[in-house]
Amino acid sequence: MAEVVSLMDIDEDDNHQKQNNSQKLNKGKGLVTAADTKPTPWVEKYRPQSLADVAAHRDILDTIDRLTSENRLPHLLLYGPPGTGKTSTILAVARKLYGSQYRNMILELNASDDRGIDVVRQQIQDFASTQSFSFGAKSSVKLILLDEADAMTKDAQFALRRVIEKYTKNTRFALICNHVNKIIPALQSRCTRFRFAPLDPIHVTERLKHVIQAERLDVPDSGLAALVRLSNGDMRKALNILQSTHMASQKITEEAVYLCTGNPLPKDIEQISYWLLNESFAESFKRVSETKTRKGFALIDIVREVTMFVFKIKMPSDVRVQLINDLADIEYRLSFGCSDKLQLGSLIAIFANARSALVAAVK
Repeated sequence: MAEVVSLMDIDEDDNHQKQNNSQKLNKGKGLVTAADTKPTPWVEKYRPQSLADVAAHRDILDTIDRLTSENRLPHLLLYGPPGTGKTSTILAVARKLYGSQYRNMILELNASDDRGIDVVRQQIQDFASTQSFSFGAKSSVKLILLDEADAMTKDAQFALRRVIEKYTKNTRFALICNHVNKIIPALQSRCTRFRFAPLDPIHVTERLKHVIQAERLDVPDSGLAALVRLSNGDMRKALNILQSTHMASQKITEEAVYLCTGNPLPKDIEQISYWLLNESFAESFKRVSETKTRKGFALIDIVREVTMFVFKIKMPSDVRVQLINDLADIEYRLSFGCSDKLQLGSLIAIFANARSALVAAVK
């Protein structure tokens, strides 16, 4: 009997120890959960949830909306530069078709996934071949979303060609890419193509104002104009710049935006252009090098901004054409990693030639 009592005591002690451990574990879990509560990136937080929320391309969106409503959705090929609403459009279509359970009805693959010929033959084919059950009034087809499809190998694209044909009855494919010329013609002909152009500054401004109001930010008109200018029609880029500038500065002024992104300020470009057009070669080289080092500018950014500034200067058309052509050559060489010092010398040299041509034109 004494043994039984001792065993019970041991059992109770074990249970007590387990409860203590469980409480500690739960406490730990609570702490982890609190620590893991991180702010959502604004790109995802303000991603459009419906087709009506997408910022631009109303003609394309109305067409897709009508096809979706009438249950006549074809295979889609959406192409265009980044940040123009291609993925958001397809996800909005999926929400409209399937409601809150849309994640169960779509297979989403992007460039981070392995998308060779094996994936087409196994994962995509397995998903496409299974029949979906719909208890609603109209039967719903499944959706396979291939984001950044231009990164797929040619073999995978050729294999996908037959899969699209075979499973059209119960599956729709949506291909998204930046460069449509990297999609084989056989795939292009099986899809309805829509081009998403860079967003108009008006639409970027409207969407940014919505985010600024929701986040209660202090953004003057000059700061908003700088955000729109630097985004170049890329909504994702505009939101990322806005969020990163907000983290660095409470008031999002034009100067704060340019400092955060590392782009030269318009006044700096005006100063550099003045030196290039008026100072001697040695003096220009010295001053531009000092400014570039002190403010941390990249030469390729200076070249791009100076090119835009050249369009504003009054000069003979033949001189402007030659100058822009030479600036394009410098930008091309810089993109291949050529020496900054040599290319800076080339930049000053082409402006010296342009200056000589301007003097000759006046005479």
